[in-house]
Amino acid sequence: MYSISKECDLKLKEIKDFDGGGFVLKSQKKSFTIEGQKIRAIKVKDKKMANPLAFRKVNKKYQKLISFATDLLVSEDDEEGSSYEEVLNLIEKFRLEIKNKYREFLTKGELERMSKQLKVLQKQAKEKLELMHYSMEVKKTSGKSR
Repeated sequence: MYSISKECDLKLKEIKDFDGGGFVLKSQKKSFTIEGQKIRAIKVKDKKMANPLAFRKVNKKYQKLISFATDLLVSEDDEEGSSYEEVLNLIEKFRLEIKNKYREFLTKGELERMSKQLKVLQKQAKEKLELMHYSMEVKKTSGKSR
């Protein structure tokens, strides 16, 4: 494991007993060559250095989620409500991923901004899902009455 820091004038220093958390940058396609060794994963320990990296990665996933969720919520061709359930599942999965992987590297403001918009989408999906279930119940009961 190697360390880059300002104290050693951006020179690489090998660390034998690196233990602890950090933001991991992995690449399957690209690798760096340091002292003859190929390096594919870099762990950033400093939270100030990791914040922009983590925010960029999370923001990309967040924008994809928002666009996909709005497309599913706007589409009217779902008669059973499966797209609304899928939106709720995707939002919950994203929240858990942020909580487990990226929370310590993001600022409180960034987390709150994402959380507010996700709550709005989640509320809208729940309302539409409940309305869908209610209309299905009305259809079932209205056909049986005389």
